[in-house]
Amino acid sequence: MMQVVLAVTAVIFSLAAVGAIIRISRGPSLLDRVLATDVLLAILGGALCVDMAVNRHLNNLMLVVAISIIGFIGSVTVARFVADRREQPNES
Repeated sequence: MMQVVLAVTAVIFSLAAVGAIIRISRGPSLLDRVLATDVLLAILGGALCVDMAVNRHLNNLMLVVAISIIGFIGSVTVARFVADRREQPNES
């Protein structure tokens, strides 16, 4: 039964990753690309969690935490940069 669950989640994560990569390459704006990158990091973290659940180990736990923190900090940084950038032309 676990092998079936693993196969189904692998297919779902693969399709989601392909969709995120397409959005990264075709994204019309910087925010679309950043959001797709954040989604791709979340997919990677989810895949690592599924691997840990199937193999019953916690070896990748620190990697999942690091990926989550990097994704969050990156998204917040770009959002603040874009917000500052939109306010700047009105001042001049």
